[in-house]
Amino acid sequence: MAKLALNGGSMAAADLEIPRWPQCTEQSRENVLDALESERWCRVTDGANWVDRFEAEFAEYHDAEHAIAVSNGTTAIELSLRACGLKPGDEVLVPAYTFIATASAVACMGGVPRFVDVDPETYNMDPESVRENITDRTVGLVGVHFAGYPMDMDELTAIADEHGLFLIEDSAHAQGSEWRGQKVGTFGEFGTFSFQQSKSLPAGEGGIVVTDDELLAEEARQVHNIGRAVGEPGYKHYMLSSNYRLSEFQGALLSAQLEKLPEENERRRRNEKVLISALSDIDGISTKPEDDRITARGYCIFNFRYDEEAFGGVSRDRFIEALNAEGVPARTGYELPLYKQPAFSREQLSALVPPGTDLPVYRHMHLPGVEEVRRTNVTLSHNVLLAGEDGVRTIARAVDKIHEHADELRD
Repeated sequence: MAKLALNGGSMAAADLEIPRWPQCTEQSRENVLDALESERWCRVTDGANWVDRFEAEFAEYHDAEHAIAVSNGTTAIELSLRACGLKPGDEVLVPAYTFIATASAVACMGGVPRFVDVDPETYNMDPESVRENITDRTVGLVGVHFAGYPMDMDELTAIADEHGLFLIEDSAHAQGSEWRGQKVGTFGEFGTFSFQQSKSLPAGEGGIVVTDDELLAEEARQVHNIGRAVGEPGYKHYMLSSNYRLSEFQGALLSAQLEKLPEENERRRRNEKVLISALSDIDGISTKPEDDRITARGYCIFNFRYDEEAFGGVSRDRFIEALNAEGVPARTGYELPLYKQPAFSREQLSALVPPGTDLPVYRHMHLPGVEEVRRTNVTLSHNVLLAGEDGVRTIARAVDKIHEHADELRD
């Protein structure tokens, strides 16, 4: 092969044409225009129906009894925690390698996040670490289906049942993923989803919770509508709560976006299979393991692990720099584990929990699975998997080219 693009050579992935994201379809335009011209822009306005329609469609897609649309994925977690009865000072187990909202939602509700390790092969919560971190103050866990790759729901539901814990599935990455033929987000008390612009089901912002529990659904609807009881009009409020409602514009847009999600996920699945096969022949690159219990995949990002020793000691960051130069838009992912985030200092948390609450000293933590992932992770956005098959193959060719010319990258 020619020399690396970083050093003046031609780009190995010059033909990688990545579809724009998000995509505004004609149906999206029609739906949003209908909401606009209806002049019923708030979901509680008489005659408004787009959010109601989307909730019904999303619940049906997940074979769930209830879906409640909210303003974003973070508030979806907050609403779920409150409906599950989280009280100030309660401990909730969360993975230490994920977006901050999974844990900050717990803290902002007055709870104490207790960080657990992740399996470096799947990036998901390590069930053994979950068991090790349960205390007499633990009331639940919020797990993440990282990158759309489902958590081990066999293990986690068993742990939750054994210890009487609530289970919330943060499914922000996993629109369409399945475990043993069942959509993720439907195993625990609640499943939460995000519709932020980068997600595979986007509306700029927005979120939703799903549940099969009638009482939890009623509580969640009351919480999401400033404490109003379901079906009661006017200004009678039964609890102190915030406004988590989704707008009619976003409901209209999401209804159109949901229509195309299954076909897009199938294209991503096919291209992921091609990419994994091509990468499997390159020493030093590890993709996530196949698991027959995962019967369908949703996607947010595609991850693989990089072994710098197999690349002659070239650092992961230098590898990504070279990969970008070859035309592949790779990134490192989350730079910090949550226990290193300044937002989780004891000074910050002590203002949110009851006086005298025992708080972990997060800055002293070192979880080996998390540290391995943050050191080795390489990330591609889900829309890369919507490129043509030939384009996807150029990603592996770029990685192989860097492997062959790794000596050009050494300091």
